[in-house]
Formats: sequence, C-alpha cells, structure tokens
Amino acid sequence: MKPQLIGIDSGRHNMDLPKSTARIIEGGSWKRQRTVMLIPAGDSIPTKVYLSHCALVFPPNQSAHRMAAIGMEVGEAFSNSIAEIINHPEIGQWEFLLTIEHDNCPPVDGLIKLIKRMEEHPELSWISGLYWTKGIENAQPQIWGDVNDPVINFRPQPPRAGELVECVGTGMGFCLWRLKMFKDKRLRRPWFKTVADATGVGTQDLYFSADARKYGYRCGVDCGVLVGHYDLEGKFGQPDMMY
Repeated sequence: MKPQLIGIDSGRHNMDLPKSTARIIEGGSWKRQRTVMLIPAGDSIPTKVYLSHCALVFPPNQSAHRMAAIGMEVGEAFSNSIAEIINHPEIGQWEFLLTIEHDNCPPVDGLIKLIKRMEEHPELSWISGLYWTKGIENAQPQIWGDVNDPVINFRPQPPRAGELVECVGTGMGFCLWRLKMFKDKRLRRPWFKTVADATGVGTQDLYFSADARKYGYRCGVDCGVLVGHYDLEGKFGQPDMMY
C-alpha cells in the first residue's frame, strides 16, 4: 500500500450541509411521526395479506402501535376504535393513523411514502395509496370525486402514475390520516357508517368524506403507492387473485 498522509474529513453529508439539511427537512424525519395502525378484521386474515403487513416499514426511531378491531362491521370497527385511540392519554396525542384492511397488500415502503406526502402537503388531512375495487373488467380506481366540479360527486377519477391526485373521497384499505382531525367536534359521529336505507346507499369511507369536506378537510390518493386488493375466494373472478 502506498504511504499516504491521512487526514480526517467531515463526512460526505457534512461536505454539502445545505443539501443534506434540505433532504432531512423534505422527508420530515426530524419531526415526530408516531403512527397507530388500525385493521378491522374477522377471525382470520389471508396469509399473503398478513405477510405484506408484517413487511411494512415504519419510520425509524418513532413510536408505532398495531391495533385490531375484531368481529365488528367495518364502519363500527373504525368509529369505535378511533374513539378509543383519541381518548387514550398517550396514543391520542400521536400524529398519524394508518387504516389498513384485511384484504389489502401494501408495498413495503408504502407508509414511509404516505408520510412523506403528508409532510409535503399540509393542506391534506388524509392520503390513500392507490388500489382498485375488485373485478376484472369493471374495476375502478378508488379516487372518488372530481374536486373541480362545483357539485359534490364521487365519480372515479383516473390515476396519474407516480403523482398525487386530490379527490373528494378515498377508500380506507391503506390510508394515512392526521389523527388530530378526529378531535374536531364539528364532525358527526359515528364518523364512519355504512348506509343502506331510505336515505340512500353508501360505504363508510364516503359517508365520512361527504361530512368532512363540509368543514374544509381535503384528501388525495398517492399514485406512487400501489396497493393490491386480494380476492381469496374468487368472488370477482379467479380465486387467489390480486386486483
């Protein structure tokens, strides 16, 4: 080895400190990004889905808690569990709630990407990954409603690869929420309710969206976070298929 004089440099990240600082600020990793993950489930969960949930990466050096709501209708599961969360003396002060359902398979870095989007877009109160309704020919992206239409609607909007699409409502299968939103007493309770009566028909997610939008809450779908929708029994096509 050739003899050389050795000096101690300051490290590659310190060599361009403004650039390194900008990277940290952009990602928001210097902030608290504590996340509680909530999954409504029956007695079991498909193996493929379970493994995708296990592989999910949470922000480093941040608190995380996984919580299941078992044996309840999905709207009741979300509403009852969130009420319990926000009333908890510690977890109720956390920053984020991740809702994830028993038939959705997120990418490993999906949560990290959603948190980054949230930090970039403080005007949005919840952001979902992109997943589709089940089906082969008629599946729709769960990007509900054109925000540029003066009449509120929940028509499915086209995805834009890799981009964030603001919309009127989203699904809840892999969705990140600002937890403090649920402390707003103007929002009707239960927050989430599946409706099928004389007043109309609607899923629990859009029931909430219609109310939250009245008070200025906005949402979007991150088309860079691609989430599979798993059909174990083949009710919408071939069994063991990911939509």
